[in-house]
Amino acid sequence: MRQIDPDFLELPLRQLADAALQRARDLGAEHADFRLERVRAETLRLYDARLEGSLDADDLGYAVRVVKGGTWGFAAGVLLTPEAAAGVAEQAVRVAEVSAPINREPVELAPEPVHAGAVWVSAYDVDPFEVPQADKVSLLAEWSAGLLKGADHVSARLLQVKEQKFYADTAGTSTTQQRVRVHPALNAMKASESGFDDMSTLAPPVGRGYEYLTGTWWDWQAELARLPELLAEKLAAPSVEAGEYDLVIDPSNLWLTIHESIGHATELDRALGYEAAYAGTSFATFDQLGELVYGSPAMNVTGDRTVTHGLATVGYDDEGVQGQSFDIVRDGILVGYQLDRRMARLKGLGRSNGCAFADSPGHTPIQRMANVSLAAAPGGPSTDELIAGVDRGIYIVGDKSWSIDMQRYNFQFTGQRAYRITGGRLDGQLKDFAYQATTTDFWQSMEAVGGPQTYVLGGAFNCGKGQPGQVAPVSHGCPSALFRGVRILNTVQEGNN
Repeated sequence: MRQIDPDFLELPLRQLADAALQRARDLGAEHADFRLERVRAETLRLYDARLEGSLDADDLGYAVRVVKGGTWGFAAGVLLTPEAAAGVAEQAVRVAEVSAPINREPVELAPEPVHAGAVWVSAYDVDPFEVPQADKVSLLAEWSAGLLKGADHVSARLLQVKEQKFYADTAGTSTTQQRVRVHPALNAMKASESGFDDMSTLAPPVGRGYEYLTGTWWDWQAELARLPELLAEKLAAPSVEAGEYDLVIDPSNLWLTIHESIGHATELDRALGYEAAYAGTSFATFDQLGELVYGSPAMNVTGDRTVTHGLATVGYDDEGVQGQSFDIVRDGILVGYQLDRRMARLKGLGRSNGCAFADSPGHTPIQRMANVSLAAAPGGPSTDELIAGVDRGIYIVGDKSWSIDMQRYNFQFTGQRAYRITGGRLDGQLKDFAYQATTTDFWQSMEAVGGPQTYVLGGAFNCGKGQPGQVAPVSHGCPSALFRGVRILNTVQEGNN
């Protein structure tokens, strides 16, 4: 089992926290929490097998958040002395005092059991920051050179993050955590007489270490070997005929639809209107909890902060709440939201389900997305069996562009590849396609989900939210799924209208 890096533990974590929390108590705060974190990120970018750019960032600092007089206060600092930490606490209290006259909603936090001295490390084997950069560049260059045998140009990148956090609050909770995530991706580009297109690897970003690139969990050699052939086939493929089709959607595409139409729509702060000025609201309003028919009875969706290798997986969130798994949609009905401690208390929902996160020591925690995932059917069909049940349809693989309105209701998604389904069999690639629907129409049209053998955990490093803007990593697992009668657009014809 991985251990938290000794150099992080050698920082004066407890001394800084004690100084800050005691000063907040002395100044009359009803609640205070202290969060020190170090976030290291490395990005490597190659073009045509040559290193194009390298970025290594290291952010170290701490923040104090308080509630005084029912009002939030927040301040951050970088000087690692008890005196400086106490000064930051004073600033946070002062912010609360200045803000109190204009605060119309007293802040109360849902209760949470005390977690004293808790330690958690994410599931990975090889710290990517312990691997020489030359070795990583060499592997990406080797993969790129192989793709260049069948493509005109190839770009490659490797994103790596190690996040370390120490949290303590006036209730007595203290947690120390370390998590690692990586995202390797390659993109092949090719031109022909019929035009220009590109295609990327489908390997998702994961909460794993460097072993993801060298182990057996993902078959990189097989995927890279097929990519030029698949791209050439797409370039020669006919344009889709617009109309209604039955769709079988692969997890490599469906994860993004889940993110946009379920993940964001069921954040309670958004559903209550707190994100309206920036990120929008949600059609899944609070008055519909327990009643909204979100999808078909085959639809079961959970929020999960505990799933192994999930990008949003934590031991404890940034309010000291232990990671949990919880229902969002059960048998097609909306039954839950993603919560932080304030939202849970505000709507009388009991305990928070652990969805508070700040992306840096200089930002305050806000309600962020858990790993929101569509459950597979126990003993359910394979992807081939789902396809066999379609007479006239399309099988969609890989994510591409997307568009959704500010209420998370009307949307349009494309994909990397689409295959015509004729009489239950794949019948060559199509291009220039997009599927369009409202969220409830789409999920209510889902007739069947695949079995666990089709399930893949997809995701992204860069989910944006908040003012000032913050970026969070999040995973979305799902099986292959069958949808009946979904509208397909021809994007070239639509663009010319």
